[in-house]
Amino acid sequence: AKKKDLLMNDVEVILTQDDSKLGRRSEVVKVSRGHALNFLIPQNKARLATASTVRNFEHEKAAREKKEVEQRAQAEALAAKINSTPVFIEVLTGEGEKLFGAVTAQDIVSAAVACGVPLEKRHIFLEEPIKKLGEYQIKVKLHANVQASLKVLVGKKK
Repeated sequence: AKKKDLLMNDVEVILTQDDSKLGRRSEVVKVSRGHALNFLIPQNKARLATASTVRNFEHEKAAREKKEVEQRAQAEALAAKINSTPVFIEVLTGEGEKLFGAVTAQDIVSAAVACGVPLEKRHIFLEEPIKKLGEYQIKVKLHANVQASLKVLVGKKK
């Protein structure tokens, strides 16, 4: 009977990764001893919440939050630059000012970098390739919570 009582007690564990049912990484949660010892700990999804592991996770969490704040500040500064810097792209056109090909996300990135705006292709969200001359507002996602709008002017190459 004593062995059964030991297995029935709840224990506190620190999650080492996000879990949809238990919580987010580095949270301390109470689970049954059996679940912790038979599943969470062997699968490296959690560690027993001892004083030292809690302290280590708190330190790691503070460092991660500091890094997140820095990345967001950099993204917001870049977003301000993107919002205020229009990008010009010159393209070859045929009859009726129809483009040969299309302006792609890579073309936009190349033009933005030439204007001094450091972008990457993964930041650009084009719903469809640009196939006409004109002015476009392109959505740029720099961070989970930071978006910008890049003004792209597509003109005829002379």
